[in-house]
Amino acid sequence: MLHLDHITVIAPSLADGVAHVQACLDIDVPFGRRHQDMGTHNHLLRLGESVYLEIIAVDPDAQSPARPRWFGLDDRAAVRAAWERGLRLRGWVARTDAIDSVLSEHAGVLGRKVAFSSHNGDFFFAIPQDGSLPLDGAAPSVIDRQGKPPSVAAMADPGARLRAVIIEHPEPDRIAALYGRLGIADPPEIRQGDGLRYRALIQTPGGLRELT
Repeated sequence: MLHLDHITVIAPSLADGVAHVQACLDIDVPFGRRHQDMGTHNHLLRLGESVYLEIIAVDPDAQSPARPRWFGLDDRAAVRAAWERGLRLRGWVARTDAIDSVLSEHAGVLGRKVAFSSHNGDFFFAIPQDGSLPLDGAAPSVIDRQGKPPSVAAMADPGARLRAVIIEHPEPDRIAALYGRLGIADPPEIRQGDGLRYRALIQTPGGLRELT
């Protein structure tokens, strides 16, 4: 079974990402961590007991990684183009305790297992060979923390809570069927749309806000 782990704003720079989230939610999101293996860095915001928001971008001070960066971040022109079209919340990450089993059936969509180390311990992450978002972002990335829960307790908590994730897609039935095959518990709501677009409804101290 896969569960929502976090939603992801993919930004041309961290400053762009933080400013966008602040404008949407009226919340400042503090710095999270650097990913040495991927040459990226992020800001993190707690959105509940086991879910959070990640703002991620290429770290300009990091060395280039030995493999393509995750979340399609190596294609900076595409990241910027999506950003300019208002596509900023562009994906989500699902967690599992059995990534090998998941990938045995779905590696063609989700990618290959890659091992990482962090201050919270080792974990696995599935990344397509070219570093792109799975199914252009319609499918989740998959993380296996090897039995450890997300470290949301250490994240800033200004009282924001995720209420819904909504995906618009030209073929909603196809995406719903994929989510069913993946065994996703409480999947995002999928609606008909002209193109792929994410929306998150987030309850904040200032009221219900939308992040796009």
